[in-house]
Amino acid sequence: MASPDTTRTELRNSAQGLCDAFAAQADVDTLLSHFSSTHQISAFEHGLPVLAPFLGRPFAGRSGPSSVKTYFQLLQRHLSYTDMSFTGWVVDAPALRVSVKGSAKFTWADGAGKGQSWDEQFVYLLDFDQDAKVTDYQVWADSGAAYLARRGELAQLTTIDRKGMDEPPDDQSETKTLVDA
Repeated sequence: MASPDTTRTELRNSAQGLCDAFAAQADVDTLLSHFSSTHQISAFEHGLPVLAPFLGRPFAGRSGPSSVKTYFQLLQRHLSYTDMSFTGWVVDAPALRVSVKGSAKFTWADGAGKGQSWDEQFVYLLDFDQDAKVTDYQVWADSGAAYLARRGELAQLTTIDRKGMDEPPDDQSETKTLVDA
């Protein structure tokens, strides 16, 4: 059995390898090469399934309509991204788990929302087998922005929001409270 320091280093390096491949927009087979071939694999991006085709659905195994491969294909079909980076690595060697915070600029790639972009921070939680290969891949991200972009409504809302940033905040000086009444 490897020492805890070696395991910690191996897990960190393995997680970094997957994240680097994802940031480089590697093909699906390259991404899958970071996953276990001896254990069942899964991917799950938290969110309501009605918001986007890759949200809130369990993807398991290497092939088939509900596979991890299909999850990554859905991401590549519906999203593009730039400036992806990862920070804040937390390695739990005894649990064979790594979590990391990422950020990127995402753009919806098809349908009514084609071309709508947003800056996002997200979190990965990765579980590993004893060979430091990913078994379970979980993502927490901004599902609301993805949904609005998909519908073609995000750009309008972010334009309105930016206009509001130019105005001074409401100090509510003319608002009566129960104490004033």
